[in-house]
Amino acid sequence: MRLDYFIATATALSRRDAKKAISAGLVKVDDQTCRKAGTPVAHDSTITLEGHPLSLPGERYLMLHKPRGVISATTDSQQPTALDLLPDGIRQGLHIAGRLDADTTGLLLLTTDGQWSHRITSPRVNCPKTYRVALSEPIDATAIAQLEQGVALRNEPRPTAPARVQRLDDRLIDLTISEGRYHQVRRMLAAVGNHVDGLHRWRIGDIILDPALAPGQYRELSPAEVDCLA
Repeated sequence: MRLDYFIATATALSRRDAKKAISAGLVKVDDQTCRKAGTPVAHDSTITLEGHPLSLPGERYLMLHKPRGVISATTDSQQPTALDLLPDGIRQGLHIAGRLDADTTGLLLLTTDGQWSHRITSPRVNCPKTYRVALSEPIDATAIAQLEQGVALRNEPRPTAPARVQRLDDRLIDLTISEGRYHQVRRMLAAVGNHVDGLHRWRIGDIILDPALAPGQYRELSPAEVDCLA
């Protein structure tokens, strides 16, 4: 880990301010003043800022209610990203575990824990995700049966895994899938002759989007929520 990254992660300083503190000689690594922001830091190094010892925080786990029009990326020069919705002080080191396209709303999980996010996104784990799907046409029993058996997607060599479908209304379903193919839900509904008008992910594994979170808001996951995907 770079020294400036360590300082920014261990304190409330921005990366820029961390570099200024380092160049000003305020940072010591193993009792030696270090003025190079890019200096690699070993896991057992002793690092101080103005004489105060620093340590990295533990792993962080957040849920975010993603609004429409926000992309699931850490940075982008043209569009707002999910991390832009978070305060500067907590963005450092976070990545998104299971992305949503710009037009899809709902539950995003963000973490600093790579192993934990791998258990959500790995095709070998088959972590289920549930979407509320608003349709342009009424859905019938035949289409539901096709989705539950698995459907062939255009330009895909194999059909999707069987999905779970709960019909809520003529044009509204909850669809649970365990894969993460490109635009999978929209393509599955197209494969059975329908069109998705609105898409909202409200569940990943046993973690449910907190109804108290308005679009754009976030909160820390509880220990029980973290453990249920461990």
